[in-house]
Amino acid sequence: MHDARPDEELMALVARGDAAALETLYHRWERPLYQFLARHTGGRDVDDLHQETWLRVVRASARFDPARRFSTWLFQIALNLCRDWGRRPPPEPVDPASVPAPAAEQSDRDAALDVERLLSALPEEQRAAVVLRYCHDLPEDEVAVILDVPRGTVKSRLHAAVRRLVSLAREPRGRP
Repeated sequence: MHDARPDEELMALVARGDAAALETLYHRWERPLYQFLARHTGGRDVDDLHQETWLRVVRASARFDPARRFSTWLFQIALNLCRDWGRRPPPEPVDPASVPAPAAEQSDRDAALDVERLLSALPEEQRAAVVLRYCHDLPEDEVAVILDVPRGTVKSRLHAAVRRLVSLAREPRGRP
């Protein structure tokens, strides 16, 4: 069953305890949110952060402003969680080469690891702008709202990030 009601209308129902409205929002935004978190954290602790984001959506549902876009609000919650997560000490590194995989699958994993390596080398502010703009295809205006910065700041962060990514991509693979 497909519910065509806007996200903002569904959030008003969530605030009144409507579990079906929450389920609709969850299914609508589960994948984009998960991808955002995975890209922002390098794939670490994504399940926990995903679950915590939805818990915060429910807890704060009565404070949601229906004049705002739900997606902007959702990504702001997730970004704040990622910032808190980033302050934690990193876990012991795992060698991805120790996990055997078929050749085609390994090639895909290598490419994904390379993208994650490049993104993780960016400062947090630039990484957030890149992930929101290019990985989630959000317009610069919405990225500015999520990051709570002027649009010009988003543009300069994106410009600096792209320059840094190009530079990093040209370096030998062993160096971040």
